[in-house]
Amino acid sequence: MGDTNIKAFGTASKDEDLKEMHIERREVLPTDIEIEIMYCGVCHSDLHTARNDWGGTKYPAVPGHEIIGKITKIGAEVTKFQVGDLAGVGCLVDSCRECESCKQDLEQYCLNGSTGTYNGHDKHLSQQTFGGYSEKVVVDEAFVLKIPENLDLKAVAPLLCAGITTWSPLKHWNVKEGSKVAVVGLGGLGHMAIKLAKGLGAEVTLISRSPDKIQDALDLGADAVVISTYENEMKAAQGKFDLIIDTVPYDHDINPYISTLNISGTLVLVGYIGKMEEALFTPPVVLGRRSVAGSLIGGIKETQELLDFCGEHNILPEIEMIKMQDINEAYERMLKSDVHYRFVIDMASLKN
Repeated sequence: MGDTNIKAFGTASKDEDLKEMHIERREVLPTDIEIEIMYCGVCHSDLHTARNDWGGTKYPAVPGHEIIGKITKIGAEVTKFQVGDLAGVGCLVDSCRECESCKQDLEQYCLNGSTGTYNGHDKHLSQQTFGGYSEKVVVDEAFVLKIPENLDLKAVAPLLCAGITTWSPLKHWNVKEGSKVAVVGLGGLGHMAIKLAKGLGAEVTLISRSPDKIQDALDLGADAVVISTYENEMKAAQGKFDLIIDTVPYDHDINPYISTLNISGTLVLVGYIGKMEEALFTPPVVLGRRSVAGSLIGGIKETQELLDFCGEHNILPEIEMIKMQDINEAYERMLKSDVHYRFVIDMASLKN
C-alpha cells in the first residue's frame, strides 16, 4: 500500500489538458528512497505520452522524467544515500537487473523490458508509474542519481533525458579531442549535443534548415553551421564528419546527410521514433562503409558519468523556468519550438 494523497499534474485522456490530481506513491521499501521533487524538466516525450501520440498511454497519465529533488526518507537497506542529499531520477525506475543488457549497465535496453518513470508498470502497486509532475516520488536506490553540488540545481533536470540521450552516442562512438561531430537540429537535444561534444574536445558543426539558428549555435559553442537547404554548403561538407547526431523529432529525409559522413562514419538517430517515408538511398552507405544507427538514453552508470562530467566542466542546458500551472501553454509552445531550449517546472508552484 502507499500514500494516496500525493498532489500531481496529469491528464485523464488524450484530449484533455493537464490539471491537478492526486496519485498514489508506494510506502518506502527497504531499498527505496523518497524524494521531494524540487524541479522537473519538460520533454517532448511528456507531451507525446499525455496525448497518446505513440499509443499505449495508460490514464490517468502523469508525465515527467527529468526529476531533481531532496531525499526525505530512506529504506533500512539503503547504503548510497542519506536523508537531505540531493538526488535525481531520469527516464527509468527499474529493470530486470538480470539479463545481458542489465549486467552490462545497459538498463535502457533491458531484454525483459525496463520500467519507465511514467507509463511503466509499478510492480509494487500493480498500476502504471507516475512521473515527476508531482510532489514526491519513491524509487529504488539503484535507479537514483547523485547530483554534483556545484551545479545550478534549476538547470540540472534536463541532463537526465536530453543530456544522456546525446551523451550516450557521443561516448559509444568514442568522440574525443579532434573528432568531427555534426548535430542535426537545434532544440532541447541538439543544444545539449553541441555543449557535450565540445566538452569532449570535438570540432562541432550544426546542420540546420534555418539560417536564424546560426548565431545561437555559435553562442552555444559550435565551430560552424551548415544550412542544409544551401546546396553549396552541403557539398562543401561532403565526407567531413565522423559522427552525426540527428535530433530532429519528426519524419525527415536523412539521405542528404549520409554523404557528409567520413568513411566508416555513423549517423545516429536520437530524435525520431517511427517510419521514415523517404527510403534510404544505399550507395553512399555501401561505398563509404557508413552506418545509420539509433540510440536510446543511457544506463544508470552512464548517466552518473554524464552528471559527474557536467559537474567537472560546469555544463548545463539553457532553460526557461515555468510554474506547474503553465504546463499546457508550455506544451503548445514546445510544439512551435518556442523554447530556448528546455522548460523546467519549479515544483514549489504545485504547493500554491
